[in-house]
Amino acid sequence: MNEDKRTLTIDQLLAESVKEGADIGAVVTELQNGRVTTQPQTTEYQQQLEPKLHDVMDVKKRPDKLVVVDKSAEDYGEVKNVNPNAELQREGVRIEPVARIALAIQRLIRDRAVSFTFGNPVTYASNPEDDKQTWVLQAIKRVFYDTKISTVNRRAARNIYGTTEVAELWYQVEGEEHELYGFKTKKKFKVALFSPAFGDTLYPYFDENRDMVAFSREFKRKGADLKTRTYFETYTKDYHYLWSCENKEDKQANGQWELMPGFPKKLAIGKIPVVYGCQPKVEWEDVQSLIERLEKLLSNFADTNDYHASPKIFVEGKIIGFARKGEAGGIIEGEEGAKAQYLSWQSAPESVKLEIETLLKMIYTITQTPDISFDTVKGIGSVSGIALKLLFMDAHLKVQDKCEIFNEYIQRRINVVKAFLAVANKQEQGWQEAAEHLVVEPIITPYIIEDEQSKINILTAANGNKQIASRKATVQRLGWADDVDEEIKAIEAEEAQENSFLQGEPTI
Repeated sequence: MNEDKRTLTIDQLLAESVKEGADIGAVVTELQNGRVTTQPQTTEYQQQLEPKLHDVMDVKKRPDKLVVVDKSAEDYGEVKNVNPNAELQREGVRIEPVARIALAIQRLIRDRAVSFTFGNPVTYASNPEDDKQTWVLQAIKRVFYDTKISTVNRRAARNIYGTTEVAELWYQVEGEEHELYGFKTKKKFKVALFSPAFGDTLYPYFDENRDMVAFSREFKRKGADLKTRTYFETYTKDYHYLWSCENKEDKQANGQWELMPGFPKKLAIGKIPVVYGCQPKVEWEDVQSLIERLEKLLSNFADTNDYHASPKIFVEGKIIGFARKGEAGGIIEGEEGAKAQYLSWQSAPESVKLEIETLLKMIYTITQTPDISFDTVKGIGSVSGIALKLLFMDAHLKVQDKCEIFNEYIQRRINVVKAFLAVANKQEQGWQEAAEHLVVEPIITPYIIEDEQSKINILTAANGNKQIASRKATVQRLGWADDVDEEIKAIEAEEAQENSFLQGEPTI
């Protein structure tokens, strides 16, 4: 891009790109250069998430063994590594597969972080100043309900934790007239997620103030003519641009970008309808080497078990007779002075066990992932509510750190939805001002198992050891009865029957 082009703002540059003879390639390059972080290593992350693609499963990095079975050979019984790049032509040998134990720890770390972050639905704190702001708040909640926002939150977190970034596009589609948002409209809200895991390459464009002034996405699609084309789309606060290119990777074909028909499209809300979130690295990046060591250690130990788990007998002298297989109380008979004893490991298994336990502990500690396996929490039934909070404190501290990402992410989403709602109900006087001035703050609550008995005891003590809920509220909270009033009547009838007695003649 020449020097005078660099002095243009991104909006001016995009306006120039739609003119005849414009160098669209230079514009695309400038939009791609607007990132402040490097592109995520998506292929590497996907391999780490899939146990079948781990290094321990690669025959080149962990080759099988070559065992010589020809008794006449000089190296009979010798074990060698198989050369995966050479064909095996030699007779009198066999391939002995080595143990390969791959663990899905990366996936566990990612998914458990998602569950603790959004295991509880996000709540929204707001103090509407008048009826119209209350109306707007109800409309926002209805939009989030229709778009299943709890699921969107979990998917967004899974992509950020597993690929370092995600984006969501908010848009509206035409349909039948409805009043779901409190006013008549034919439009419904939709949201789409963009992620490197889905084949999208994301290009947020930030200015000198670190504000996102444009957002672009590159992706590939196969058309009706069975040709795969590369598409590049850009969103600004005013327009949506879309270009296509054939043979982008083929330098000889010299693929050129072309503006798609009907573009650019005007955007009415005055905001970029995209929410973008990212973090510097995937959740397991700091412990990837520990996981690889653990997999190698377990695989090597499994190989050792294959050779040495069955008891072996070391004999000194000559054996005359040996018990038959499966014979109860069998004995070994030998000449005078002969000795037989089982071979056993002295300290090797203990050292391996210590290293495995240490690796697992460090993996959980460094990633702030609580170990909630059955063996760890099988006695949790007797743990108090305070102890539960201490048990999950590290995971909750991690969620508090993640709030730096998701509070801003969800706040941006709320502002985009408010902008859509502000222009959707133009006929209502004061509606747009109410939407613009309404303050809604998201609140993320980390997941934890509730100790209801402890909570009831605390509330009862605070209430002077008096009843804190009516019988109707208790039966309704339990949720067993279809008709709460009828259930209470049945309970009162049973109590009356238990308190009554019949008086008759005494018997001897």
